[in-house]
Amino acid sequence: MMRAVLVFFFVAVTGFSQQELRQSEPLRIAALAASKDSLHELSDSIEGLSKVVSRAVVQVFSTAYALSDDDSENGGTNTGLVTKQRSSGSGVVLSADGYILTNNHVVKNARRVRVQLASPPDDPASGAATSNVKFHAHGKLLEATVVGVDREADLAVLKVQADESLPVLKLADSDALRQGQVVLAFGNPLGLQNSVSIGVISSVGRQIKPDDPMVYIQTDAPINPGNSGGPLLDADGDVVGINTFILSQSGGSEGIGFAIPSNIVRSVYEQIRKDGHVHRGEIGVTAQSITPELAAGLDLKRDMGVILGDVTPDGAADKAGLKAGDIVVSLNGRPLSNAREFEIGLYRIPLNQMVSVEALRGADKISTQVKVEEREDDPFRFVDLVKPDQNRVSKLGIVGVPITQEIAKLLPETRKPYGVIVAARTGEAEYAGQGGLKLGDVIYSVNTTPISTLDALRQAVDGLKTADPLVLQIERDGKLMYLTLSEE
Repeated sequence: MMRAVLVFFFVAVTGFSQQELRQSEPLRIAALAASKDSLHELSDSIEGLSKVVSRAVVQVFSTAYALSDDDSENGGTNTGLVTKQRSSGSGVVLSADGYILTNNHVVKNARRVRVQLASPPDDPASGAATSNVKFHAHGKLLEATVVGVDREADLAVLKVQADESLPVLKLADSDALRQGQVVLAFGNPLGLQNSVSIGVISSVGRQIKPDDPMVYIQTDAPINPGNSGGPLLDADGDVVGINTFILSQSGGSEGIGFAIPSNIVRSVYEQIRKDGHVHRGEIGVTAQSITPELAAGLDLKRDMGVILGDVTPDGAADKAGLKAGDIVVSLNGRPLSNAREFEIGLYRIPLNQMVSVEALRGADKISTQVKVEEREDDPFRFVDLVKPDQNRVSKLGIVGVPITQEIAKLLPETRKPYGVIVAARTGEAEYAGQGGLKLGDVIYSVNTTPISTLDALRQAVDGLKTADPLVLQIERDGKLMYLTLSEE
């Protein structure tokens, strides 16, 4: 096997054909010698790159509260209960003062996050003095704060306070990636600290779901649980992507791994560092990919590209003169072949900037400037406001969130402008009855006392005596009702 590899390298480097090698013994000897040197050079390059890069790759430990996954339809009884969970993943240091990037799912609902730095390269503890075998020592374990997260891109930015400047990695231009490029995946697979694997770029733009604006880099570099949040690097040692997930039938790596492209990573990272969250822009249109069937049915002149299925009345695109049925040819001069490219093009444009749109309306060409406006906050940000250790109402066995103007914007219209929403159950209720409170219930009063804050709810419940009744007025599924509870 090794002989075949060496011959392959020689053929690639010298240009001699394998037939010429078979016909000449001196050439075969030269082939093996030259290819062996090339293979050593490749090995030395990877070894040197790994030594430098691994210093900026960290292990992330998260302790979080999460809802139980028990399936009530199959006999589970803990659905909606808050449980404590621990997980670990990887991260990459992007600034010397301690800003670290990882996946959101690594620190999801985290109550505590810690980051373990790589051990110093010259630390004597990293290897045995009497052996060539090196053992990775653990670096410093630091407390980390979550600066902000972006659920849509599955990214999170952490901050640690280090005693000295940290080694960093640089984000590359993922648009320059090409299929077949060699890449290295760094991280902590299955908790195994400071691991590296090698592969190639299988695809530079893989869309997993047809309606998902996210696009990923596909690689066959082995990625396993624990690699999440670690960097995917090019031959220069620059970050081309953040390893995020795999497709697997076994649960382990099967050569189909996916990383978030570095250009998306850069946009999210910079926005979270600046504002603590991500602003996403839109121009008030629904973009659809043109398929051969759609082109045939609408008698279009092209069977690929982007057509506007809808234009929001009084939105930015409407004000700029675009109409439903227009075919968008390019954004800021970049040709478009499908709706995914349209969404990605908008993704990178800062808010309140103008984007140049070229479109076709029948035989007419249209060029216009459209303002990129902020998209409404995604409803998942409601979860960011839930802190189980602070929002718990222990006697009712719930985690609650008071309705504020900010929360009200993220919810369907409620019957009253105040109240406390049941965001989760803790399973430790002192009061029960009539099935108890359920996720999504809105508590409006305790007996006859109106409730608008968590403190008011706790005080009302704590002030009850043993024989006192407890009647809650709640809203459930849009309907008001009274719920009678009693001490267990």
